[in-house]
Amino acid sequence: MKSIVLDGFAVNPGDLNWDFLLKFGEFTVYDKTPDEMAAEVIGDCDVVFTNRVKITSAVLDACPNIRYISALGTGYDMIDVPACRARGIEVCNVPGYSTMSVAQTAFSLLLAHAFDLNGYSGLVKDGLWTGMPGVMYQNITFRELSGKTAGIYGCGAIGTAFAKMCRAFGMKVLATRRSKTEGEEDGITYVTPDRLLRESDFLSLHCPLTDETRGMVDRGFIAKMKDGAVLINTSRGAVLNETDVAEALNSGKLGGAGLDVLSAEPARPDNPLLKSKNTIITPHCAWTSREARLRLLDILDANLTSFAETGKGINRVGV
Repeated sequence: MKSIVLDGFAVNPGDLNWDFLLKFGEFTVYDKTPDEMAAEVIGDCDVVFTNRVKITSAVLDACPNIRYISALGTGYDMIDVPACRARGIEVCNVPGYSTMSVAQTAFSLLLAHAFDLNGYSGLVKDGLWTGMPGVMYQNITFRELSGKTAGIYGCGAIGTAFAKMCRAFGMKVLATRRSKTEGEEDGITYVTPDRLLRESDFLSLHCPLTDETRGMVDRGFIAKMKDGAVLINTSRGAVLNETDVAEALNSGKLGGAGLDVLSAEPARPDNPLLKSKNTIITPHCAWTSREARLRLLDILDANLTSFAETGKGINRVGV
């Protein structure tokens, strides 16, 4: 087989290697590929790996040798899956590789707000601690997590891992789940969305981006939340109505936000969250730990090995 990686820098900036592809035959790795160059770069390859480069019906028509396409991650919205199915092309993704890394990032953002890490660090860097005797209490909201309530909107694998971290700090954990059933399981109390919003001191979003969740966190959603609650989002940026969230942060309705994702990435200069109060933003890096990316490569290997041996990958999409 002849393989090509269209935008390998996204998952491997040089600290890992692509040697697992050697056993499948010839391969080429590009750091980046513009969408409009995809067909030309793919050429006569059988196997295509893409992180964000779009594989459209037109690309498939121009590259009839393609037999297998894999996302370099969990999301596969850049691949025209129905068009692939119509042509008998196998499509796979890589689920589960970053569960612990994303959960750890969400909890790190929660901890940063509970301790007011930015506030304390800012005071010291501004020179307010220099020569000041005693303890500094100015405008700081340091809170113990024990006894506080963590809310999880969408309790799948990442949400469940996040819940374990919260429980280790003595937090009460509430969550919603797709089945909409209430009850307690493994230390997590499953409740209605309204109760989740009403009682959570920290609300962490772990839901997929769908038509139902797009723009979900808007003025009405926030109005149901506990006053001063902290919002954590490591799922998808478009789940938030960013203008409404920024307004709630600036008014004090929300006590803070910890965000690893934005609706448009990289961040646009006019995004209101860049200047909103008590907001920590990281550059969509929750999934990028070395450990997570090594797991990603292992799963890519397993998927392609299965396809080479059986004609079917392990983590198949659109079947």
